[in-house]
Amino acid sequence: MDKTPKCRVCEAKLDKDAIGLNKKLIDKKLAQYFCLECLSAHLDVSVEDLIEKAAEFKEQGCKLFL
Repeated sequence: MDKTPKCRVCEAKLDKDAIGLNKKLIDKKLAQYFCLECLSAHLDVSVEDLIEKAAEFKEQGCKLFL
């Protein structure tokens, strides 16, 4: 059975950055996550903005993105 986390809306497979962004921008205790596309729609921002934020958080040493 595939244990890869999937988007709660579209069921796309999630990478570490998508999960980190969900935890950082919504709630650290989330059990279900959005993919970048669905998260961008949920937060009304562009996917590019989310990718830039993930890079910023990584540069700051955020443990959610290690």
